[in-house]
Amino acid sequence: MATTNSYKAAADTLKGLRPDGRLIVIGVSDEPFTIPLASLELIMNRIQIMGSQQNAREYLYEALDYVVKGKVKAITETYPLDDVADAYERLANGDVRFRAVITA
Repeated sequence: MATTNSYKAAADTLKGLRPDGRLIVIGVSDEPFTIPLASLELIMNRIQIMGSQQNAREYLYEALDYVVKGKVKAITETYPLDDVADAYERLANGDVRFRAVITA
């Protein structure tokens, strides 16, 4: 599940999908979404790319159901509380590849 505002980071996650894997894109960006895999890889591995809205309760339930079933693994970058300004700047610039998490 890609919740990032960087389509480049979201597209990079396709490389880590198993056969029959799905990428659900929830984050929104004005950049183009390009697929870094060759068409043959995409077809042979039966990869699915889905878009989902997050503004209706039913879609939120659907997304959370994937998490509950263990089908989503969060990949995070952690920052100590003292580095919150750096984390914010990286996030604002689209340099955070996954999720930025501040630790106390």
